[in-house]
Amino acid sequence: MELSARAGWGVRTRAVRGGGEAGAAGVRGVAVEGGAACYRLASMSDSDVVSRAVIREAGPGDDAAVGELLVSAFTTQYAKKLPEVVYTEARKQELRDVAARRAVASVLVAEVDGEVVGTVALFPPGAPGSEAWLPRAADLRGLATAVKYHGKGLAKPLLDAAEALARTWDVDAVALHVRRGAEGVGRMYMKRGFQRVPEGDMSLPTVYLEAYLLPLK
Repeated sequence: MELSARAGWGVRTRAVRGGGEAGAAGVRGVAVEGGAACYRLASMSDSDVVSRAVIREAGPGDDAAVGELLVSAFTTQYAKKLPEVVYTEARKQELRDVAARRAVASVLVAEVDGEVVGTVALFPPGAPGSEAWLPRAADLRGLATAVKYHGKGLAKPLLDAAEALARTWDVDAVALHVRRGAEGVGRMYMKRGFQRVPEGDMSLPTVYLEAYLLPLK
């Protein structure tokens, strides 16, 4: 599977038989087409949300929708699971600054019936803003789905696509951080093969972040 790590890489997946890098990562085959990156989820049925989802690279026209999705999803999720967490206006503004993230990272979105309903960002090694503690690790950040689709399984195709992209970058691993106390989130990543790595933890003034790593080599 050949993808460019820069803006403009464009792929559309189609179902194929057998394994290979794309299959191992959960994205079932690729064919190059022009334009933004686009992963089409293969499914036997279009009756559920995931089967209708298209995972593609975000563009400037997605910035507002992605920003509001992040603010809504994060404040709603943490309000239920971690009521002590308070999102300041400064933090909300940071979440809404999708253009800045796209300048240094690959921002992917899940689109269902023309609506952006999920997102995740992948920072290449050494990118400004990356929190990866290893020099050859990509940093996965900002995984979120629209509130109305929570629990529908949209995180899986987003993570499948992000991990597939990381493999094309030939990185050693994918790193990420989870807020301490969000145990269910940590378990989700561990089920995907991520390992808890305490040496990568980050103790910030307002939050303690626990590190996880998915080795790719």
